[in-house]
Amino acid sequence: MLRYTLKRLLATIPVMGVVALFVFSLLYISPGDPAAVIAGDIATEEDIARIRAQLGLDQPYFVRFGHWLADLARGDLGTSIFTKLPVSTLIAQRIEPTLALTVCTLIVAVSLAVPLGVIAAARAGGWIDRVVMAVSVMGFSVPVFVIAYGLILLFAVQLDWLPVQGYRSLADGFGPFIQHMILPSVALGIVYMALIARITRATMLDVLAQDYVRTANAKGLAPGTVLTRHALKNAAVPIVTIIGIGVALLIGGVVVTETVFAIPGLGRLTVDAILRRDYPIIQGITLLFSAVYVLVNLLVDLSYSLFDPRIRY
Repeated sequence: MLRYTLKRLLATIPVMGVVALFVFSLLYISPGDPAAVIAGDIATEEDIARIRAQLGLDQPYFVRFGHWLADLARGDLGTSIFTKLPVSTLIAQRIEPTLALTVCTLIVAVSLAVPLGVIAAARAGGWIDRVVMAVSVMGFSVPVFVIAYGLILLFAVQLDWLPVQGYRSLADGFGPFIQHMILPSVALGIVYMALIARITRATMLDVLAQDYVRTANAKGLAPGTVLTRHALKNAAVPIVTIIGIGVALLIGGVVVTETVFAIPGLGRLTVDAILRRDYPIIQGITLLFSAVYVLVNLLVDLSYSLFDPRIRY
């Protein structure tokens, strides 16, 4: 296990190198000039050229990429063009809301999607199955921002049960924290939940058709025991896999959700950086999200041995 983990960690180095090259190249060829944004509308070409020289944006592609890569090797994500603060500092200031939203969304999505998928598979063809699948299709088809605005209109504007926007830290108390987390977590969790529920149902249907499940039913075991201790346990590997793969969907949804609910997290920081062409921030956050995704997939692979004893690394 330890040898496999070290091998996978070392394999992430070239992966992150490719990601870094792709992100830098994409921003290099993208339209827009940070120097022009800083200079303002009334700036002359000479003013913009002077700012570009100060920022090093007039240097060739490979020179700029080499400097950026050398800084990354030292753990330096760069400095914001506009705030002049280190990107690592800005990320540290904004990571708590994003982490809170991600954890709350995972709890909401997994705790609801897995039971719904199991129930739908156990009642395949019935009205429960049809309702769960219809909700899953709708949840996966509707954009996150549409769901978010619908929840805001109903629960925040019309019913006045929850705050419209904003974020309160857990240090301010659990009550205010959870009140501000409910709507964004549900809005983002519906899309994620729809994906997990559909895969759970499909996997459970395949497992429930196996001979050992029929044998367990023939022995007179309780239906709940058959579902949880026999079927669900053997269906856990594909379910855990889709939960890990869905993290990419979750990361993309965080950007939209934080913007809609005015949550001062990494997603909101990314949007602001894109609008201002603040390349170091965009590059740093993209690399961070990529590293998290790679790490989550490694943890998913390592968890397989917990659900299936036949898997050994």
